[in-house]
Amino acid sequence: MSQSSLPLAVSLGDPSGIGPEIITASWSKLKAERPSQPFFVVGGFDVLRSAAELRSIDCPLVPIADPAEAGQAWHAGLPVLAGLDCPYVPGHPTMEGAHVAMDSLKWATKFALSGLSSGMVTAPVSKAELAKVGFDYPGQTEFLADACGRPYRDAVMMLAGPSLRTVPVTVHVAISEVPALLSADLITHKCKLVAAWLVRDFGIEMPRIAVCGLNPHAGESGKFGDEEERVIKPAIEALAEAGIAVTGPHPGDALFTPRARQNYDVALCMYHDQALIPLKALDFDEGVNITLGLPIIRTSPDHGTAFDIAGKGKADPSAMIAALRMASECVINRAAFVANA
Repeated sequence: MSQSSLPLAVSLGDPSGIGPEIITASWSKLKAERPSQPFFVVGGFDVLRSAAELRSIDCPLVPIADPAEAGQAWHAGLPVLAGLDCPYVPGHPTMEGAHVAMDSLKWATKFALSGLSSGMVTAPVSKAELAKVGFDYPGQTEFLADACGRPYRDAVMMLAGPSLRTVPVTVHVAISEVPALLSADLITHKCKLVAAWLVRDFGIEMPRIAVCGLNPHAGESGKFGDEEERVIKPAIEALAEAGIAVTGPHPGDALFTPRARQNYDVALCMYHDQALIPLKALDFDEGVNITLGLPIIRTSPDHGTAFDIAGKGKADPSAMIAALRMASECVINRAAFVANA
């Protein structure tokens, strides 16, 4: 079976969050589309059934013992890998639930790495809850880099929606630490990875990358800081010499206007909120977190567990649906890239 015809593996996320209901709601929405990549959930049969019943979601579940059964099972309902489960207590995270979330993530990763799935989509987890059960990573992205045998800086987090794609150069660090962490080498390294993976997984032949400045007005020639002159501009010059279509540094307050967004395919931002605020302001309901730079395809809805609304019928599945669709598109694009290489 070709990689592009295999199902996607979906990790359950924290079973007390909104993951179970947005997963089942996504199957109910997507079942009529005849997706090229059906998906199966790694564990949580009782959790998913309870979540669907509580919200009156039409999502019959089909227990499977092996990922290979998912394609056939999809026609009857949402395939769920049996053997990993816990009680459903929406809004009230438990140690047992955290263990299930961690094990589901680990198994979904193994299926993607071993070629039993075409890629993976991760439902939201609570970093604080996972830390209680021995999960020693800042987030799922860093876990995946380690599982794939890649350094953390090779796992690039890109946020993507209908209106915008952004990549933060630094991620989960205090903003006071950002200037010292930035370097021309780090910027060029991440930018090259982004350019390569936009070709590979998004089919963009010559990606246009806009690099954001760090300081107000992109430093205004050193008046408001020297990072643009000392770090960012040398990186841009090196990238241009390497044949990458890159511009900047652009002022952060002007880079995300409708007119500006027409001129690039992705914005490379210097820190977490510089990348996530515009993405969430424009595309919150359809925002997808995708990890670039890894041998496996991984997407995730760009929101958290939302314990406060779990089980109350308020969770919108749009971002999970977008994550599933994007993962499927990346599988197809990567297969075409490999075939033409």
